[in-house]
Amino acid sequence: MRRSPLAVTGVVCALTVGSWTLGGCQRSEEPPAHTSTLKQVEPSQEKAQAPAAPATVPADSPKASPPPAAAPSAAPRASAEARASAANLFGAGSGGTAQGLGGLGLKGSGGGGGGGDVIGIGSIGTRGRGGGVSSSGSGGYGAGVAILGGKGGARIPTTRYPEPLAGNTEQYRDHGVNAFVTTAEDRLSTFSIDVDTASYTLVRRKLLEGTPPPREAVRVEEFLNYFRYTYPEPQGAPLAVHLDAAPSPFTPGRHLLRVGVQGKRLSVSERKPAHLTFLVDVSGSMQSPDKLPLAKRSLRMLVDNLRDGDTVALVTYAGGVKLVLPPTGLEHKALIHAAIEDLTAGGSTAMANGIQLAYQQAMKTLDGHSFSRVLILSDGDANVGPASHEEILELIRGHVKEGITVTTVGFGMGNYKDTLMEQFADKGNGNHYYVDSLLQARRIFQEQLGGTLEVIAQDVKLQVEFDPAQVARYRLVGYENRDIADRDFRNDKVDAGEIGSGHTVTALYELELKPGAGEGLATVSLRAKRPRGEKASERAYRFPAGALAATFPEASTDLRFATAVMGAAELLRHSPHAERWSFEQVLDIARGATPAGNAEREEFVSLLKRARSLSNNVAQRDGAPGAH
Repeated sequence: MRRSPLAVTGVVCALTVGSWTLGGCQRSEEPPAHTSTLKQVEPSQEKAQAPAAPATVPADSPKASPPPAAAPSAAPRASAEARASAANLFGAGSGGTAQGLGGLGLKGSGGGGGGGDVIGIGSIGTRGRGGGVSSSGSGGYGAGVAILGGKGGARIPTTRYPEPLAGNTEQYRDHGVNAFVTTAEDRLSTFSIDVDTASYTLVRRKLLEGTPPPREAVRVEEFLNYFRYTYPEPQGAPLAVHLDAAPSPFTPGRHLLRVGVQGKRLSVSERKPAHLTFLVDVSGSMQSPDKLPLAKRSLRMLVDNLRDGDTVALVTYAGGVKLVLPPTGLEHKALIHAAIEDLTAGGSTAMANGIQLAYQQAMKTLDGHSFSRVLILSDGDANVGPASHEEILELIRGHVKEGITVTTVGFGMGNYKDTLMEQFADKGNGNHYYVDSLLQARRIFQEQLGGTLEVIAQDVKLQVEFDPAQVARYRLVGYENRDIADRDFRNDKVDAGEIGSGHTVTALYELELKPGAGEGLATVSLRAKRPRGEKASERAYRFPAGALAATFPEASTDLRFATAVMGAAELLRHSPHAERWSFEQVLDIARGATPAGNAEREEFVSLLKRARSLSNNVAQRDGAPGAH
């Protein structure tokens, strides 16, 4: 569904220690450019391709380069405090999560993995393609070449590092980092929306356990979209776009533009009946307390928040597959709970066969007056049957047009296959979550149940057109694997992302503005279909002069907090654009944008302190002159 575009991706030296990927690749300098000045927007007009009208403002208020790396170091050990914290999250008796030592993941279309010297080279150019999977494992050394994006491109040599011991088999895909684009050469930035949040919760767990996360696990857009922002409700449409901007607190002479999308919130009475098929991995890899036991508690919570008219089916897979419960109405809630409670783990993982059986059950309840969704709960570790990525993705693709969507819910560490779980959701027109605690399960299956279950708009695309007279260069921060060719924006056959009830989408651009920039510096076009629709409608939103704050402290609280979230993600993934940023800066911004009593943001501030401490520890071990 979502494209995997890399303006530039390449083989990047990456040393995985525990579960943090480190490196020390040389980076090119991005000189700061012009100075100038970022608030919120209302929809302008419906159009088939008509000009956009100015939007009103509420009173208050790229394309890819390889990440750098640091020198190798010993894997950090989780402290007793971190283990106790993990036990509080996952329940007594979890014993903490063992941190195996990962392998060297090489990126690029040339290949990846460990052992020997392998070079993979990504694509050059704004619309290039590249990328590779980073997996932990064992084997000798690796090296590579990274290509810095842009219209021309610059080659960056990477460094050789010894590989750590085997033990950790987690897999993540490196999508590169968007580079700056010269507006005069390419004024359009087009991408699919994304409401997944798995990356943030996965990284949160790593930090709580005292382990720096692999940089490939950090997706900026999933950090941004984890948090709640106060965008006004759409009026007369399922979606609305809001814009604001301000000077960057990180780089003098640059500005940050926020593009926010708010989905209409459906009341409980407006929600259509839900027919859910739970596909639960009960293989031996799911035995630990943070996997199947947590998945069972999550499902019981979900069932308790369903209503009359909804149905639940339950399919399990291990060495074989089993239909535990055919589609069953909520009047038999006790029977559903008992079936969930009886699940036990053991055996290998025949994921593909399980998906086939789950779809058979989902088809039984499919009609035009309700919606049908398959929820896959797994660590993504498939090892039996037709279990390659493409074979399983083909199974999912074949059912999307029939109206059955897929949500993936990931569990566990050590063998987690993030890439596979994300792609399942993408190709299944659904969302990808990661559950690290009961609190996160409650957030997904109780507090945000409507958005988790019911899609209000599908194939949602955004195209931002920058005015070359006002914007010298721009960079979309994140969304590297959501890029869409500009020419495909109005091609309704090209798949894109979905938005559920009440969902929000947030994207940040880093801009270099020309003197006098303001009204009309960007125009955002939003294109989407109604659920099961064939033809998309389009609306345009023009950036108004009043949406540009004169200074960063004058920007809205939400923009300032989103800036802190973006900054943290850029630092955690070792973005070359953030080499002069620091966790101390990000902490100060986050604190200033966190109202008293906002538990979600207070937790983020606490995580930043852990990230800063871990970063300092790594820098000290490596003999770096300073730390973020």
